This record gives sequence, C-alpha cells and structure tokens, in this order.
Amino acid sequence: MSAAAARSLANQPEPNGLTALERLRLAREVLLAESTAIEELAATASQAVVTAAEQIAACRGAVVVTGIGKAGLIGQKVVATLASTGSPAHFLHPAEAIHGDLGRVGPQDLVWVFSYSGRSEEVLRLLPVLKSLAAGTLATTSSNANPLGSWADTVIPIGQVHEACSLGLAPSTSTTLMLASGDAVALLASRLKGFTAKDFARFHPGGTLGRKLSPVEHWMRPRSQCRIASEQATVRDVFSNSDSGGRRSGAVMLIDEHGQLSGLFTDSDLARLMESRRYQAFDQPIAEVMTRQVQTIQAGSLLATAIDILAERKISELPVLDSQRRPIGLLDITDIVAIDEPPPAILPLHTPTT
Repeated sequence: MSAAAARSLANQPEPNGLTALERLRLAREVLLAESTAIEELAATASQAVVTAAEQIAACRGAVVVTGIGKAGLIGQKVVATLASTGSPAHFLHPAEAIHGDLGRVGPQDLVWVFSYSGRSEEVLRLLPVLKSLAAGTLATTSSNANPLGSWADTVIPIGQVHEACSLGLAPSTSTTLMLASGDAVALLASRLKGFTAKDFARFHPGGTLGRKLSPVEHWMRPRSQCRIASEQATVRDVFSNSDSGGRRSGAVMLIDEHGQLSGLFTDSDLARLMESRRYQAFDQPIAEVMTRQVQTIQAGSLLATAIDILAERKISELPVLDSQRRPIGLLDITDIVAIDEPPPAILPLHTPTT
C-alpha cells in the first residue's frame, strides 16, 4: 500500500465518526491532560505531603487505608506501595467496616482516607468512629473545604481538577493525582525510615527483581564446584589435576599460602599461551602468568551489584570472597543468563582450608 493510500485510509471515518488519526489524537490528549495535572500538583505540593510521610514513618502500628469506588482502588494500590517499602499497611473496605472490620483499626494505627469529593456517604459515616479508634488521620481529597478535609489531622489536597474523560465525568485525572501523591508520601516515608535495597529484597523474594536483590551467595558456584589451585603450581599441573566437581567455569582461582586469592587464570589466558607458542610457561609457576589485579566481590553483596560489575568491566568471572579475602565461590557470566529461572537451592557456605 502506498503512503498516500495509507493516509487516505487513516482519514476514513469509522462507524463512530472518528478516524484512526483522531482516535490516536484523543488518546494522546488524555495522557497529556493527566501528565500536565501531575506537573501542576508537583509545583504546588504543600508541606502536608512531608507531614503525612513523617506521620507514617513514625507510626508504631499499621497504616489503615480506606476509600470507596475508584478512590478505594487507588487506596489499595497505595497500600501495596506502603507494604513493599517498609510501612505495614492494609485496606479497610467501608462497606465491610460497618459489619465488624472496624476491629482491624488499633490505637497505634494511622488511618488514611481517599475520596476526591470528600463527601462519599459510605466514607463519611465511618469518620467519627475511625477518629476515636486510631492514633491519627490522613486524607487525600480535593481540598480542606469538604467534610473529609475538615475531619482529618493532615490533608493532602490535590485541588479541583477537570477529568480527562471527554465527558468530564469518569474519574481519571483525579485518580491519577491521588495515586501520584500517594506514591510521593509512601516513598518519602520509606526514605525517612531508612528503608534499603536489602530490606526491599526481603519483601520481594520472587521474580526477577527479587532475585537481583538477593545475595551473590544464592547464585555463585560454591567453592566445592570451583577450580582453585596454589599459585605455586605449574600451569600444566593446574590443568592436569583440575576438577571442578560440577559445572565447568572458565577460570581458575589462584591462592597464596594463606588461602587468600592472589590471582586468576582463565581459559583465554591458556589459549593465548598456546597461540604464542610459549610452551615453556606450562612448566613454570602459574603465578608468573596469572592476572594479579582481579575484580572481586564481597560475600553478602547483592546480585545486582555483581551484574553491574560484570557488565561495566566486560568480564566473565567474578570471584566471591569472604572477609579474609579467601574465595568462597565464583559467579560466572553464564549463571546470569538464568536470572529468569528459579534460584538454585541455597548451599551452606564452606569455610576454606588453607
């Protein structure tokens, strides 16, 4: 089909009166309307965002989030963000609350209510009892000038907005702003609590992200499966007697008399000796031809750190050392390609003998 024919087809009205180009334009207008609203909210965000985050960081109980309809769905997502970033949280459905679930709210909890209008009947009838049960109250709503805004200790206002819906009715821009401001509060609270990548890994043990945040010990080839030799052994002896006891790696880790890593000799190093016909080196101590400046990683480091090192240094093997610089394992680049597979069983660390 020619370009002219394609343009002509794109401009043909569909049964609903919109051409393909008009459909794309309308979709882009929604995205632009919501992104512009977020930019405006970011520019006018008040101290209330900080205050709310500080209250969450100091909360000794859980953050109990509630809301009805679309605002309730946003609240549930904020609960997930809070829980995964170090702030215990759960969702309280307003309809279930009046049938016994108010027992979920404790005297050390913080209640966070989401409602754009601040006038939802299902939410308003809960406010007096929530106030009496919880240690503090937050509200994400359009402004302080509504029943919900007047009730809360801290109000996170998102302002009066025009919905991106072509009818100006369906919650769209308003829910986007509630979600964005909720994330801002939750992530600031996480920072105030000193939440770290290792903490995040504890809450996300599954999936690719969780695996990258797991310790390198979970993924390395343990010492029993690595090729390790004395730096005083000859190249010939190292490769004649080498037995990895498991998966083959492309490098031999060399150790000194104290059992500390002193160098690395790879299959590529061996190939270069043969290509250059340096056959006499085969009967010399491997220390004379090994690489002494070796990139290593400390036990307990995250797999993500190891991946960055392998990529930045363009290397294929990364020795894992204990606090005494003794090798306890090796991370091979071929192990990284299995990152989307379930992690191998965690093997006990073996204390190397010298």
